[in-house]
Amino acid sequence: MTTISQIAPNKFSIQPNKIMSGIYIHIPFCKQACHYCDFHFSTSLKMKRALVEALQKELILRKDEGIGEVIETIYFGGGTPSVLEISELQSIIKTVYKHYQVIENPEITLEANPDDLTDESVFKNYKNIGINRLSIGIQSFFDGDLKLMNRAHDANEAKACLQTAKKYFDNISIDLIYGIPGMSVDRWLKNIQTALAFDVPHLSCYALTVEPKTALHSFIKKGIMQAPDDEMAQLHFQVLTETLEKQNFIHYELSNFGKEGFFSKNNTAYWLGKKYLGIGPSAHSYDGLSRSWNVSNNHLYINRLIENRLPSEKEILTQKDRFNEAVMTGLRTIWGVSFDKISADFGRHYLDYLIRQAQPHLQNKLLRIEKDIHSPELGRLITTQKGKFLSDGIASDLFLLNDKPISL
Repeated sequence: MTTISQIAPNKFSIQPNKIMSGIYIHIPFCKQACHYCDFHFSTSLKMKRALVEALQKELILRKDEGIGEVIETIYFGGGTPSVLEISELQSIIKTVYKHYQVIENPEITLEANPDDLTDESVFKNYKNIGINRLSIGIQSFFDGDLKLMNRAHDANEAKACLQTAKKYFDNISIDLIYGIPGMSVDRWLKNIQTALAFDVPHLSCYALTVEPKTALHSFIKKGIMQAPDDEMAQLHFQVLTETLEKQNFIHYELSNFGKEGFFSKNNTAYWLGKKYLGIGPSAHSYDGLSRSWNVSNNHLYINRLIENRLPSEKEILTQKDRFNEAVMTGLRTIWGVSFDKISADFGRHYLDYLIRQAQPHLQNKLLRIEKDIHSPELGRLITTQKGKFLSDGIASDLFLLNDKPISL
């Protein structure tokens, strides 16, 4: 098999002042539909080969969108990227290296499900083609939870795949879901403890949410399944944060916990407002001033690219959009919302507005201001431990409500 060093010696000279960015590649296929999922995917793999060719075509057509940009992360998300053959993943990675400037050791992440990781050779093959980070969708180590969510694997498969993955990869993330109806605090704690027993350096933990048009939404509406309990989910979140803090995990984003040196570079770039290119049906892109998104239809996506047309729409972000996004993403992270950046990007009067809107949450100790010891007049707005679980709701209270500029 061709290795990554044979595929793509870095032919570009990377300048220190080059702006870094990432590529997200959406693989819209799954073996079966999870009851809670509202992402774009198909359970039919008939168009898989044509889709892979279309992904490569889109990468080529969009290679000049990020002139002066250097790719530091490649992220295969979905859907379930691990349904692709090694050769299909390899061909996509080769296309990136051929048409983009890529740093010497980019973070290349593959989202994978345990039922696709039953053969030990697959881990060797992933490493050979350059994948150096796995994000494994465990969700729970209890069969009852997995059946309720309609996952394709069972608890034994989850444990077996992690045991083998550890032989080949140091950089592994596990996905877990809390707030599942009927999940006790004790069972949730056992999920966390089981994950910790595998000594993985990163966990992504999400509250179960009920999205419209999902099977979960339908089951709850019909009374077949009980709705998630928000108070129980908040209790699960508290147990999660307390347990992982004791194990030296850093809670660097609302749903993400990493050991030092193991934060997701791809996701961190998104939260810090870096540019990224989204490839594949339903994928979004962001260049700092505008956002574009691809059509959420595999057949249409493929046909447009066969015709050498990009299957996307674009919008120019308003001042309001950019301000609100900076507030929302900032409050989800340990880096908070930088006063200096808000003032530089939008003006001092926007910073005054932000601080004014934050007052009720500062008084209720859901937010705090962390001063910069080098520049006392600067600082950042950060959620407290009490406010973390509520960060999205808090952010909405700080948003601009219209596009009318704030006057001095």
